[in-house]
Amino acid sequence: MMTKEQVIMLMLDLESDRIERTISFREDKLGPAVCALSNDFPNHRKSGYILLGVNDDGSAKGIKISDEELQKIGNIKSNGNVLPQPSLTVSTVFQIDGGDVVVVEVRPSLYPPVRYDGRCWIRVGPRKAKASLEEERILIERRVSYAKTYDLVPALGSTLEDISLELFKINYLPSAIDRETLSENGRSIEEQLASLRFYDTKEKCPTNAGILMFGLNPEFYLPGAYIQYLKFSGQEMTSDLEFEKKFSGAMITGMGQLDDFIKGNVVKERPIRKDSFQEENVRNYPYWALRELVMNALMHRSYESNAPIYIYEFSNRIEIINSGGLYGEATPQNFPNASDYRNVVLAEAMKVLGYVNRFNYGVKRAKEELIQNGNGEPNFDLSLTTKFKVTIPINQQWL
Repeated sequence: MMTKEQVIMLMLDLESDRIERTISFREDKLGPAVCALSNDFPNHRKSGYILLGVNDDGSAKGIKISDEELQKIGNIKSNGNVLPQPSLTVSTVFQIDGGDVVVVEVRPSLYPPVRYDGRCWIRVGPRKAKASLEEERILIERRVSYAKTYDLVPALGSTLEDISLELFKINYLPSAIDRETLSENGRSIEEQLASLRFYDTKEKCPTNAGILMFGLNPEFYLPGAYIQYLKFSGQEMTSDLEFEKKFSGAMITGMGQLDDFIKGNVVKERPIRKDSFQEENVRNYPYWALRELVMNALMHRSYESNAPIYIYEFSNRIEIINSGGLYGEATPQNFPNASDYRNVVLAEAMKVLGYVNRFNYGVKRAKEELIQNGNGEPNFDLSLTTKFKVTIPINQQWL
């Protein structure tokens, strides 16, 4: 924990390129600062600091920092505008020279380049600036030498012919990169893919994330990269199988197909008569909550496994099972209040495409919607070491 004396030393260190001073709490000011420190372009491999409530000359501004403003700082970590998700810590409020000072510690990202609202920012001396093409290349090359998550691993043996460049250029790129950067037109397709972690420049092939998102046949390289849906007439797997469907292919199109299927084939609504003889529409499952839990399985599953994601719809419940248990900092004790990301590139892509609204928020909101709809709380089986299972009871009024 940082002391007041350490904060004062940071305030007075005017030469450091790891320190940003500001009196603004606007996201369009703090977001680029967090992005630039996360990229750690000088390669210090040390944390950077944003000093809130401090003038450029190192003196305290003498302002009062409210709880609402502290919340704005925390939102930068979770709202998905800085991608990949930054690692930062917000200090307590320090009283210095008659004013409030807060320190935001930003740790270097293992997955550069980091972007804010589609733009890559870096530190150039004591100031931040938009990264040039060459500076982005340096960040990309540095990432290759860092520890990788499985979706960042190169899909050895694959080539650009194994992915749909049209899907990438038309359906993804305009959402991920701001117009100004796109208009510069100075990048090859390999460089564009690599800047978003879908291509490995060292091995000269797509990454697993590139194959998953845009692959013409992802199962050739990742045999478990599909979803198997099964609907049973009763409450057991021995009941008659009413319907089955396989969702496969590039995730960028498959997620839309899955979304439409949930909305049109799984979620149902009908009127029921109440005691007052008035009719009320009830749904078997709330659409948003069910979609969120399915997308959660896509984001967090282990793609090293050859097993698909299973969605079992029984007459009284839905079960979703995916390979890979809780990951990293997430444990049975702190779930769902803490989370970690087994697939950082897929998590970023799903946020870009609108299938994730805010990080570390969806499961809690899904629980609330299920309770409000009359389903009750979902049951998360966290005892399965190599799998993750959630059981969603049907709305009891539906039975």
